[in-house]
Amino acid sequence: MHETELAAARAYVRLLAATRAALAEPADGPLYMPLLTSPMQEADEALNSAGLMGNEDRFFALVRKLQPSLSGSDR
Repeated sequence: MHETELAAARAYVRLLAATRAALAEPADGPLYMPLLTSPMQEADEALNSAGLMGNEDRFFALVRKLQPSLSGSDR
């Protein structure tokens, strides 16, 4: 995994964690949604830098290498 690919996968994992935290309390979700702007921008920039924008298969394969629990096999 190249450094830019690793950065993109890590940015996505951080965005996913931030999104889960923001949605943990549905009633408070609207209050926390603006906090996702920065992680979304980071993930978009990292995907673009790694040349993974539009190449979801490759990207999610990298994410699974980084964090196997996101593969859905632990359900």
